[in-house]
Amino acid sequence: GENVPPVNVPVTPGECYVPHQVPMTMPVIQRPPGCPPGLEYLTQVDQLLVQQKMEIMEVLTGWETNNQYVVKNSLGQQVFLAAEDSDFCTRMLCGPMRSFMLHIQDNMGQEVMTLSRPLNCSSCLFPCCLQELEVQSPPGNPIGYVIQIWHPYLPKFLIQNERKEPVLRIVGPFCDCKCCSDVNFEVMSLDETSVIGRISKQWTGFEAEAFTDADNFGLQFPMDLDVKIKAVILGACFLIDFMYFEHTQRQE
Repeated sequence: GENVPPVNVPVTPGECYVPHQVPMTMPVIQRPPGCPPGLEYLTQVDQLLVQQKMEIMEVLTGWETNNQYVVKNSLGQQVFLAAEDSDFCTRMLCGPMRSFMLHIQDNMGQEVMTLSRPLNCSSCLFPCCLQELEVQSPPGNPIGYVIQIWHPYLPKFLIQNERKEPVLRIVGPFCDCKCCSDVNFEVMSLDETSVIGRISKQWTGFEAEAFTDADNFGLQFPMDLDVKIKAVILGACFLIDFMYFEHTQRQE
């Protein structure tokens, strides 16, 4: 129980050592060439945590509310805030398939990314009108796309750059409902022979899973991956959440 300082840390007589606290805000990073403004911090990370905020009114009333998320780094520092923009009728009538705009702000309150999702299908019976997501940074400037690939039983997506050229694929599991365990969507090369990253829906416990649709996701990608593609993978995480995990007790 003694409060003992580590080696080589000077402590004045009578002073108790206070362990160094990890700051909750991030250091300012200079923006490299070609990096959209506000995304410079993504050049320094290979992992992100996306936490959906629990909405009390949604739990109490069962009415779907606009989703809100906090994006953090591996130290728990807040990187971005994300907020859905959709109307009440769209949320209630279209549910997880609803169209939306998702506005992503940095810690200064500046909108650095906008995600645009039209109202499309996701059933294997309608392969001509599947899900897609446009990622803009800054808002109004497309930097990439997430396009659902038709497959009879696996969730699959194509990551495209700003010129709509294919870059990576995302392949999900046959069953996206694994009780008491994480659900992993692998970020893969175009030929699907190598895994270079992962979007993982993290198990948060029975009560949280049963009584709310607030989800946690972990993202992994190579440190040297193009910052724009990192941003598109982050966008894919939100699309995957809406498509496969917007499951509440109202739908069960």
